[in-house]
Amino acid sequence: MLERFYQEKLVEAGCDEAGRGCLAGPVFAAAVILPVDFSHPLLNDSKQVTETNRNELRIIIEATAIAFAVASVDNDEIDRINILKASFKAMHLALDKLNRKPQLLLIDGNRFISYKKIPHRCIIKGDEIYNSIAAASILAKTYRDEYMQRLHEEFPHYTWNTNKGYGTATHRSAIETHGQCKYHRKTFRLKMEEPVLFE
Repeated sequence: MLERFYQEKLVEAGCDEAGRGCLAGPVFAAAVILPVDFSHPLLNDSKQVTETNRNELRIIIEATAIAFAVASVDNDEIDRINILKASFKAMHLALDKLNRKPQLLLIDGNRFISYKKIPHRCIIKGDEIYNSIAAASILAKTYRDEYMQRLHEEFPHYTWNTNKGYGTATHRSAIETHGQCKYHRKTFRLKMEEPVLFE
């Protein structure tokens, strides 16, 4: 079981992102404030949870959370400001949407840009340690996967329904064959020079 809180007496929001390492699509982030007594045996880093269980957990998290929000930054903005800044921006946008102000932010990873002078703690592998960060990872992942499924319907040859925009062999092969489309991150170059479609 994960830790329920970092400091029990503070309102804590866990923050995490999904899609940083992808070749296509936006980066998503979520912020979640959970009750201090919340626990669930399946809750963990989204990468360690099956798709079925992630979707079940999303329903539970959204029904139980004191507050939650999800936001994204698209591939054009990622290309403009870089993926790290885009990830932080997505987290800030999610925090903007929370209907409860947190007193402490728990951030998955080792870096963050301060948000509105709210104290924060960066925790490496935090989504494997704290409930709120793990919950944020579940929401960010499931919302992004849904979004990539919709993009797959527009550009099925990239098989985003299965690879979600990550650089799998089939995705890279499709880029070699068809070039990039408008949802690809142009600054995430492969070794070859690909044509860019639908600019």
